[in-house]
Amino acid sequence: MRLQGFFTPQHARAERLGLVLLLHGWEGHAHSNYMIATAASLMTAGYDVYRLNFRDHGDSHGLNPEPFHSCRLEEVLGAAARVFARPGPGLRALAGFSLGGNFALRIANAAPARGIALDYALAVCPVIDPAAGLRQIERVRLYHTYFMIKWRESLRRKQALFPDLSLISRDELRLDMRELTRALVLRYTNFGSLEAYLDGYSVAGDRLAGLRVPTAILAAADDPVIPSDAFRALRLPACAELDLAPHGGHCGFLSNARLDSFVQDYLLARLTARAGAGPPPTA
Repeated sequence: MRLQGFFTPQHARAERLGLVLLLHGWEGHAHSNYMIATAASLMTAGYDVYRLNFRDHGDSHGLNPEPFHSCRLEEVLGAAARVFARPGPGLRALAGFSLGGNFALRIANAAPARGIALDYALAVCPVIDPAAGLRQIERVRLYHTYFMIKWRESLRRKQALFPDLSLISRDELRLDMRELTRALVLRYTNFGSLEAYLDGYSVAGDRLAGLRVPTAILAAADDPVIPSDAFRALRLPACAELDLAPHGGHCGFLSNARLDSFVQDYLLARLTARAGAGPPPTA
């Protein structure tokens, strides 16, 4: 197994304030605009940044013959452990967007038991209940069409890089999101059903109740992809905060006419609070 990532050191200070690992959303990548904007903001403030590509995202399709799926937590945990083992002072933090936010929450949940040095985690509009999220995407046809165009292209690219393997058929590429996911789950996982697979990466209900790493979840009540009820139903410990903004869309949180996002300021404010051991700022 091999994953691809990009490390960028800060040059704003004589000594870094810390290291932040960034995780993109499904069919995004390490060079997506929101990843670059967040990295730039962090580096300007004095943080080193590591941007990870999930398997089969960005230019990483040729690194592994088996395709990506959202329950491949172990390889991302392994990458996080190696990233945070890098020497250097300051906080070790994690921020993820959408599906990357879901991974960020699962990493934060597992980090203490795995010996991963992690001081803080932020999840922006994370997938909470994958089954509910899939139903929501099916209702919002614009998002369904958008993701399917990108996913089909990704699968075609994967097949072209491994022509001797029957990864996906032309008929399967015509399926909708639910049925294509089901076909790949049955072929490439041991879950046995689509429903078991979706439950396999859920963080709904009380699954985050044992969090010990200070964590924030930034979400929006008007998110067209992630149902807000999933956030309200979470059972979180005292070290975790949920900020459910009335507006923000899916990972947008635009703050001005220049389309700047509030997310960068939000993350930096919380990192500053953690570094000073003070209470988290109000949103």
